[in-house]
Amino acid sequence: MARKIKIPNERLKRFAREEQKRKKDIRNKRKYYLIVCEGEATEPNYFEGLKEDLPKGVLTAYQIDIAGTGRNTQSLVDEALRLQTVYEKNTTRKIDRLWVVFDRDSFSAKDFNGAIQRCHNSDVGCAWSNEAFELWYLLHFQYYENAMSRRRYKEMIENYLKPILGSEFRYEKNSKQMYALLKEYGSLDNAIRNAKRLAERFEGRQDYANHNPCTMVWVLVEELVRLKQ
Repeated sequence: MARKIKIPNERLKRFAREEQKRKKDIRNKRKYYLIVCEGEATEPNYFEGLKEDLPKGVLTAYQIDIAGTGRNTQSLVDEALRLQTVYEKNTTRKIDRLWVVFDRDSFSAKDFNGAIQRCHNSDVGCAWSNEAFELWYLLHFQYYENAMSRRRYKEMIENYLKPILGSEFRYEKNSKQMYALLKEYGSLDNAIRNAKRLAERFEGRQDYANHNPCTMVWVLVEELVRLKQ
């Protein structure tokens, strides 16, 4: 029977202190992302799914926090900047990348365009969609360049998934399953490619409320999936 080697208690304590310091150093070196969403569930659920799908090494090197606020356009930008101040004060760490995610919906062109311009002027990433976030979902399946209503988005998502999941499938706006469903049955590469193609149609124009359909969610998603460990 092998003789157990007793490790001195002081050495164990020193090892524990060194390990704690090592973990703290790693946390302090992590890049910090804060993603502030208009919706309280739809967008946060999607980005939580994407976050969980990133390699573990990326989540060691980057801290990614996602907040759903129920705010919109200008008030969302205000809230994002406020949260940035609160987070940095409470954690004594700098937020390296601040993003907001919001839709055009029925908000005025002035508010929508103004919020996007504020982001550009404040170095805040802006993943906007015109008319709704669900456009990003649809682009996983096919390219669209004709304007459509939010109700039509829902119908078309169901049309793509019912043949696979059954006729009883209904798109639920706050579903926690959409990221997984899109990964399984759609194509993220196609979604990025289609969204870029849409954006190119409006290149050089700042009348964002008239960019319909269009979504810049692809910019944030591409940035996240390209993070290095």
